[in-house]
Amino acid sequence: MRYIDVQNLTFYYDDEPVLSDISYHVDSGEFVILTGENGAAKSTLVRSTLGLLKPAQGKVTIAKENVAGNKLSIGYIPQQIASYNVGFPSTVLELVQSGRYPRGRWFKRLTKRDHQHVQKALESVGMWEMRHKRVGALSGGQKQRISLARMFATDPDLFVLDEPTTGMDDQSRQEFYRLLRHSAHQHQKSILMITHDHEDIQAYADRHIHLVRKEGTPWRCFHLNS
Repeated sequence: MRYIDVQNLTFYYDDEPVLSDISYHVDSGEFVILTGENGAAKSTLVRSTLGLLKPAQGKVTIAKENVAGNKLSIGYIPQQIASYNVGFPSTVLELVQSGRYPRGRWFKRLTKRDHQHVQKALESVGMWEMRHKRVGALSGGQKQRISLARMFATDPDLFVLDEPTTGMDDQSRQEFYRLLRHSAHQHQKSILMITHDHEDIQAYADRHIHLVRKEGTPWRCFHLNS
């Protein structure tokens, strides 16, 4: 099932063309990476896809339902999202557990499955051992990791991730990639991830979209097999 379908998208900053005639898609059960050199408008493409920026031309369709026929849920982590200040009162565990509460039901008792999901989410980003630390006392990279863990805890259908492994060591990255592949292949999640680590991730991703351009022209889409 197609969760993202982008056709002939063109985007301008003021009068400057940045993206030209971009077409791509992401299906359920698929792990897709998006790469390009610095300044390649990767984040701009993702934000245009999600409706956070308005393209000059083209059509973007995001599925309304998931494979089970329920409302599609989206988890989006932009680059360097974490901004919890020193006074933030929650522990790492409490923050990530909050992702398991249904909207409007903050005092629901978490089930054994909820707790297992939270532990797996924290382990996937290498933060389980720090689960009792105060969020405000963490470094910027650690805050980024727990933002990812909380998103995993919410269990979205569509993951959109912008350079999520910044600050992770090699082992943590590999575990994270394995979890993404498992989520896509075993649970029919859809994953679109901006990354610079495309050599490391080739063994895990299903498709590779690369933004390229000739000098003096806007960025265009080039599809590769992973």
